[in-house]
Amino acid sequence: MKFSKSFFVALVSVSLFVSCTNDDDKVEDSGDYNEGILVLNEGGSGQGSVSFISNDLNNFTQDAYTTANGSDLLGKYVQSIFFDGDKAYIIAGGSNKITVVNRNTFKIVAKIETGLVNPRYGVVKDGKAYVTNANTYSYANPASGDTDDYVAVINLTTNLVESKIELNATANRIVLENGKLYITEPYVSDKVLVVNTTTKTLETPINIGSDADSMEAKDGTLYVLRSPYGVASEIVKVKLSDNSLSKITFPTDLKDAKNLDIEQNKIYYTVGTSVYGMNISETVASKTAILSYNSNSDYGKMYGFAVKNNHFFIADGGDFTANSKAYVYSLSGVLEKEFTVGVGPNGFYFNN
Repeated sequence: MKFSKSFFVALVSVSLFVSCTNDDDKVEDSGDYNEGILVLNEGGSGQGSVSFISNDLNNFTQDAYTTANGSDLLGKYVQSIFFDGDKAYIIAGGSNKITVVNRNTFKIVAKIETGLVNPRYGVVKDGKAYVTNANTYSYANPASGDTDDYVAVINLTTNLVESKIELNATANRIVLENGKLYITEPYVSDKVLVVNTTTKTLETPINIGSDADSMEAKDGTLYVLRSPYGVASEIVKVKLSDNSLSKITFPTDLKDAKNLDIEQNKIYYTVGTSVYGMNISETVASKTAILSYNSNSDYGKMYGFAVKNNHFFIADGGDFTANSKAYVYSLSGVLEKEFTVGVGPNGFYFNN
């Protein structure tokens, strides 16, 4: 599941024009899952799933994995997907496994079920996958300072974990840039971890401040969204040639920002159920919402978010027990389509 602060707190303490009808009324299965959008459904306390939306938004399959593989199960708390060639790797953190499928047919190719403990996110370089493992991370107490997380190095020819890179830290999201892995420590640290993929060793971490989560690399700069509880959010820009820092400040009334995404030299981010955008060269974040949507979810508002192909893709977590909704908006904020996907949709992946 996502490392959501609102989720942790829970543990411890449309008048817009719609150009098409709801896809519940017209469900088509093309039988081919390329040229479209994969919606990853976490699954709440049950099994996860993957929904498919075609690029033209006209074809939809609610559970592509079951459609292709029958009774086989993806596992609990399906967390993320990464790609390599014609394969998609679907990480199920609650079941400590990665299911490998053909990204076009979604048929099972293999399963990686050893050497993983609460796997989170993965990237690929030179035939190896690097997957963060949260290990014994405490969901109820994220500030406990767990230090046993690691990166599993997976040989993609054999689909076996061939080594581990011990981090002596917590680990969550991962970005690959110029042969180095950049890894966020969720909520408990002020650092971004740096791993050299050639030597498989840790380099000097980058001190950016606490509560880092969403991040993206573009044109030699790492953009990291920070959202410390109760204070203004900010985007820290790390120039990777020398690790020097600059910041994009947020207005004080835009707290708990999340879901950073960069598309066509614009930075997009979300606060609550609203989407905001700004030019990548600006130094102060916009507080004018592009769009807002209604949500009754206690812990899953804007649970998944992406910007691609001149559209916003938004997933609402719902109540994590029943199927929820995914929405597609134009960049001007007009709702174009909505879909009933699976339980706890947490991300979008573009299978082109």
